[in-house]
Amino acid sequence: MRRRLIQSTLAVVLVVIAVFGVSLVIVETRTISTSAQERVDSEALRLASIVDSRLLGDEKVTSGLFSDQVTGDTYAVIDIPGQAPIRVGARPSGDVIHSTAMGEEGERIRVEVPRSSVTREVGRTLLIIALVALLAIVAAVLLAVRQANRLASPLTDLAETAERLGSGDPRPRHKRYGVPELDRVADVLDSSAERIARMLTAERRLAADASHQLRTPLTALSMRLEEITLTDDPETVKDEATIALTQVERLTDVVERLLTNARDPRTGSAVSFDLDEVIHQQLAEWRPAYRSAGRAIVSSGKRHLRAVGTPGAVAQVLAALIENSLMHGGGTVALRTRVTGNQAVVEVTDEGPGVPPELGSRIFERTISGRNSTGIGLAVARDLAEADGGRLEMLQTKPPVFGLFLSRTPLRTAATGEEPESTVR
Repeated sequence: MRRRLIQSTLAVVLVVIAVFGVSLVIVETRTISTSAQERVDSEALRLASIVDSRLLGDEKVTSGLFSDQVTGDTYAVIDIPGQAPIRVGARPSGDVIHSTAMGEEGERIRVEVPRSSVTREVGRTLLIIALVALLAIVAAVLLAVRQANRLASPLTDLAETAERLGSGDPRPRHKRYGVPELDRVADVLDSSAERIARMLTAERRLAADASHQLRTPLTALSMRLEEITLTDDPETVKDEATIALTQVERLTDVVERLLTNARDPRTGSAVSFDLDEVIHQQLAEWRPAYRSAGRAIVSSGKRHLRAVGTPGAVAQVLAALIENSLMHGGGTVALRTRVTGNQAVVEVTDEGPGVPPELGSRIFERTISGRNSTGIGLAVARDLAEADGGRLEMLQTKPPVFGLFLSRTPLRTAATGEEPESTVR
């Protein structure tokens, strides 16, 4: 491209120089020739006037009178009636420019100038024109090279940027070149780079979230299947298989929820559901793990609360909080339900050392963890809660208390008009 730009610019300049240069040469040649002829005509008339003035004054006309009047390469012949011709200067050889003038006393003056002088003047003019044309060509080449570099270098740079995007490096360069069309291409490439970066980030987040969210259900399902293989009691097998099927449905719900949240975190499918069922489900699922760890998990507070949200998402949030207490907390884990305003709150607390002060305000950030864990669980839980219009907060650091706030649908008893409260272990 650089070569083509230089060649095209140079071709245009050469055409312009050829058209205007030839015209200028023709015009200058004619102008110089005409000017030389006019000078010879003027010289002949001037000499004729000198002769006339001498003759009218009865003075003698000699060659010495014109020795100072005719200079250079000029040759003059003065023919006066009754006298011998007077010749002044050296007669030029070859082609000449001549002019003849007649005086009032009948004298005839012929002036000749060698045409070589005109040829030399034309040559000097042509040399000047050629030098100007050469300078124009050099300037055109320099300008063409500069313009070619100005256009070709950004195009090469943009091609490298596009190649980087294709190779998986989505970092935008935010580099502009002062050419509107090229800057537009750079804007599009930077926008594409930002979109690709967001897509890659979303894919990596989806992979990390899926790995974290599926780990616990798969572990629980594996434990149920192991219990089925170790028992010969048909009733036990039936019960464990039923629980395993329920956990498979939960796995399906987790996967669908992760995919929906990856496409649009704001998308929710909130419905009115029984909060007790979700809590009982989590207690049944996590008791074996807590029993193996020598710990207990209990539930208390107001019962028969109906909350607005996605049951699967709420179950995942509670599972994240329960797993967090199992890994980082200590003692008994308690799930307590209460009502505040028009919201149902599920508090999850344990008897562990709590959250370090330096992590208190950043506990829900990704990759932030108090121990050797991924730091993803609480971040995913908060995103799931917010997708359904709820929120997840850390209400207390020591002992740790996490609160899941959900909009609720009131359900009152017929006798007292109050919501019942009970404790489940």
